[in-house]
Amino acid sequence: MKKYLEYIWVTLIVLTIFAFLLGYLKYISTALVAVLLITTFLKGALVTDYFMGLKDVKLKYRLIPIVWLSVTISLIAVAYYLPIAT
Repeated sequence: MKKYLEYIWVTLIVLTIFAFLLGYLKYISTALVAVLLITTFLKGALVTDYFMGLKDVKLKYRLIPIVWLSVTISLIAVAYYLPIAT
């Protein structure tokens, strides 16, 4: 299990460095914002499942942070894409 958590941790680090480099190098487009939001959701899901220990609990307890994260990321997406659509 410890080795598995190390792979999850490395995945989180790689996704974070990817997001940082996109912002730092100013490679931001509307498609990349969607990619960043998806990677943010994946990072949040990994943290809640493995590092908060919710992987082995009932689904209703796992859904609380996942639904919150989904709503938050959806609101960020709406706030970003709404001015583009008008």
